[in-house]
This record gives sequence, structure tokens and C-alpha cells, in this order.
Amino acid sequence: MSEISIVGVSGSLSKPSRTSALVSAVLEGISIKSGLPATLLELSDSAAELFAARSSASASPPARKFLEQVEQADLLVIGTPVYRASYTGALKHLFDLVDHRSFSGKPIVLTATGGSLLHALVIEHQLRPLFGFLNALTLPTSVYAVEADFSSYSLVRPEIHERIERIASEVILHLPRTAASRRTEAKAVTV
Repeated sequence: MSEISIVGVSGSLSKPSRTSALVSAVLEGISIKSGLPATLLELSDSAAELFAARSSASASPPARKFLEQVEQADLLVIGTPVYRASYTGALKHLFDLVDHRSFSGKPIVLTATGGSLLHALVIEHQLRPLFGFLNALTLPTSVYAVEADFSSYSLVRPEIHERIERIASEVILHLPRTAASRRTEAKAVTV
């Protein structure tokens, strides 16, 4: 299983970021349970290059590398702060640039942060449809956290940690199967 690539994407343009902290915590939970390394990609680090690209073909080398890491991941943990009842425009731009074919059957963990529990359904009403369109496999458990769930950008609410543990268990069930299936499909396409 060492070939498996686990990548987290934080759609926040702020640093430090509660969204990045949440995605990092989910990646850590998955890594502990699976024994696999994980990588966090922050849009705040690559925003200028990504925003300059109108298509993947026009992406600079650093932007192309970012896109390839997302496309080639066997599992993605996606996080977004909620702005005006939706995910960020920066995150949307990223998914406008990636090759949609790379998402078929890819397991996705959905996370979001917001100022109020009123926006918790952004995961169900905004993110799941986006990844459904991309033909990805969104895992059942998601995490939504508000400012009160953090202290100095660390998660402090036990219920959030319980959800992360449940996510890690779901990943263990789905990841080896979907990663092997995706690799088999990729080999069949290249032959």
C-alpha cells in the first residue's frame, strides 16, 4: 500500500487557517490509522499561479505540479471555509482546472469550516454535488467545524475528533479497493 497517495487540499486563502487545521487533523487521523503518509496542499501557497491559469494547458510549472498532485491522488481530503453560503471561488477555480477524468471512483473526504452552524449543509448541498459531477466517491462521513471548535488553530471538541476517527475507518475500507481499481483502469487505458 506504500504507493497510495493521500492528499489534502485546503481551499482557504488565509494563513493561519482553521480550514487548513481541520484538513491537517483529518490527514493525521487517516495517517495514524492507515500507516500511510499524507500531503497537505494549501491554495494560499499556490493561489497566484493557479489564478493566472485559464486552463490546465496554460498553467505555469508550479501550478501544473499542484494540479497533478490533486489529479494523481488516490484519496483527497477537501476543505473549504464557507463564504456566502458556499465553498470558495479559489476552490472552484482549482476544480475547473483539473482533468475531470482523474476523479472517476476517487474517494473524497469532505470538510468545511464556518462562523455558524447555519452553514453546515454546504457539504451536502454544494460539495457533494460538485464531486458527484466529477464522478468521485464522496465518503459518507464529513466534518463541519465552527470557530468554537478550535483553540489556537487546534481542534478541541471531542465530537470532531470522533468524526475524524470514523472518517479514518471509512478510508481504511475504501482506499485499498478503489486505489487498486483505479490503477488497473489506468493501465488498461495506456495499453
